[in-house]
Amino acid sequence: MGTVLRIDDLAEPQLNAAQIGALAYGDTLTVEFTAEAILELAKKRTGFTDFGSLDFLPRLRALCSEWGGDQELTGLHRSVLQGYLVRYASNRLLIEDTVKRHPEIEAQPIVRPVIVVGLPRTGTTHLVNLLAADDRFHSLPLWESYEPVPLPSEPMDADGTDPRYRRCAQTWAGMQQVTPLLAAMHAMNPEHIHEELELMGPDFASYNFEWLCMSPRWRDQYYQTDQTPHYAYMKRVLKLLQWQRGGPQKPWVLKCPQHLEQLPVLLKTFSDATVVFTHRDPVAVIQSIITMQAYTQRIQRPKPRLADLATYWIDRIEHLLQRCVGERALVPAAVSVDCYFDRFMAEPWNVLEAVYAKSSLALDASTRSKLTDYLDAHRRGKDGQMAYDLRRDFALDPNALHQRFAFYTDRFPVKLEVL
Repeated sequence: MGTVLRIDDLAEPQLNAAQIGALAYGDTLTVEFTAEAILELAKKRTGFTDFGSLDFLPRLRALCSEWGGDQELTGLHRSVLQGYLVRYASNRLLIEDTVKRHPEIEAQPIVRPVIVVGLPRTGTTHLVNLLAADDRFHSLPLWESYEPVPLPSEPMDADGTDPRYRRCAQTWAGMQQVTPLLAAMHAMNPEHIHEELELMGPDFASYNFEWLCMSPRWRDQYYQTDQTPHYAYMKRVLKLLQWQRGGPQKPWVLKCPQHLEQLPVLLKTFSDATVVFTHRDPVAVIQSIITMQAYTQRIQRPKPRLADLATYWIDRIEHLLQRCVGERALVPAAVSVDCYFDRFMAEPWNVLEAVYAKSSLALDASTRSKLTDYLDAHRRGKDGQMAYDLRRDFALDPNALHQRFAFYTDRFPVKLEVL
């Protein structure tokens, strides 16, 4: 177990030199939050102009309106948010160009994926990265999820590094400078296997935008929108990635918390999937999420909004879990596994054996060796273990939260961690 880490300045951040410098630099930037400005920047970046269907424009405009109208955001964070939107618009141009030139991409089969579904902080990342150690799966590293298609005519770096990987590594290095404790909460290394939800970004869809900035208007619009076409878009990008890699067909290993509230759409999109549900004390999840969000707000807002963060994410987690409880039975036992956090951390092989059995993949000696090597190299807490305090930092009563989430813990017998 690594060092125990505590954040004692959530409400009144004591900024380090890197944070002060980054915020000062952000104040010098001019950011235009309009769909037209975003699209023009993407065209200049890629040299392309065809975005395909323009049905994404209302969604892009909604994000620009909500984020652009938030006058409290720091200049640095406004620049970061604009960068996300430009990258997504650029990716859309590149995807459209590639599929237009290679229509055979649409015929790529996505077969028998293993999809990890669970709240953040429930072991989803650990499990998907562990399964990805088996090279019989396709998996999605962070750098490739950020830029699925290379920029045209951009050469490899002199040392053979893909420039997309380099950009992702530089971004992570910058994040560690301004939020140095982030690695202990949620590492973003370029090779880290990431969520396929990122591939909905070019369609300007998904709940992912809520993680970048509290966005209640976006959340409400998302709740009211059928996500089927956006899952289809994500599957299309998976086909493109699979085509780029060539070689024999392999199943994908995927993961995303959003699937908890989109199970009918997920099953419609991937009808032959094996689904692994991860479960953990929701109060432990909440304290981790809102502490991480509050910590990163020191470079996003002049003063962290602790009470607003708590209200927003408690409601958000409740929505995810209500849908999970109501729709879990849609996934038959023959192709699903329930993975409990404490048991998985203590005895990972029980879960692995169940997953491989349900997905009809052999857990042979070679695979066991690869998975063992991964487990040995990625022991929990090696980057430090965060210490959380809901009562001190957020004035929240864990017992009251447990009562609120009894609908979930009555259905799934998780070990209560926060008392």
